[in-house]
Amino acid sequence: MSAKKLETHGQDDQGAEIDAAEPRKPAIRILEQEITEGLETIQRSTLGLLMVGLSGGLDVGLSVLLIAVTLTRVDTLNPLMTDLLVANMYSIGFIIVILGRSELFTELTTLAVMPFLNRQTTIAGLGRLWGLIYVSNLVGGTIIATLITILGPALGIVDPSVFPEMALLLVDHPWWVIVLSGLLAGWMMGLVSWLVAASRDTISQIVIIWLVTTAIGFAHLHHSIVGSIEVLTAIFSGQGITWAQFGHFLLWTTLGNSIGGSVFVALIKYSHVRSEEEVEGEEPAQA
Repeated sequence: MSAKKLETHGQDDQGAEIDAAEPRKPAIRILEQEITEGLETIQRSTLGLLMVGLSGGLDVGLSVLLIAVTLTRVDTLNPLMTDLLVANMYSIGFIIVILGRSELFTELTTLAVMPFLNRQTTIAGLGRLWGLIYVSNLVGGTIIATLITILGPALGIVDPSVFPEMALLLVDHPWWVIVLSGLLAGWMMGLVSWLVAASRDTISQIVIIWLVTTAIGFAHLHHSIVGSIEVLTAIFSGQGITWAQFGHFLLWTTLGNSIGGSVFVALIKYSHVRSEEEVEGEEPAQA
């Protein structure tokens, strides 16, 4: 990989016109956009990061509410149709989070690594961002999990028996299975970030988010934030899931998510786009 840093602070009018005329956005422009967005996120204030992280944890919890409501009301459907319907509910919270410009730890395992690879931030800056977003995501997730366990049964829209049904799909596995499942989920969430940057309109972004996150839900892959909310609903409702099981889930899922987004998307995408740039001799966009 070349030692030359990719400049991504802006794009001249000629470059923008070329991009607009292309049927697909060039890979170098996608990379520049990812680096710029990642750097802007890293440079946000501590309070700003805590607020968008809290919002992300709350918003993505709407998926868990809709999953619980769906599982309560699908007695007449066969298991395959139930899984497909639940997977579609799984995607809704992600659409709200990403289009609403909140932040999720799993998306930032790719987005925030790009400026680090481009030597525009340090490991300390990256760690600060991850730590603040991760903690605030979990705080928001804990709040929405509490609301779901109280309000769902009170309104008669959620049967408390569905809470352990959701949780056991996540906690009842050996550590290595959870790590690999989390790796796949992190990989796919990283691809969401890349593909959203590649798209040119909101409808395309919605379709991309829906397709990828529905696939995560259908495969029951481990997502550290959504999964935490699912497990916490079972704990808070007293449905037999323990804090030790939650810790087992959270540790190995977080590790898998981090590897999947950082290595399988950020590092590989950055490397192959830079390699293509060097072969083609394209000059990076200047400020």
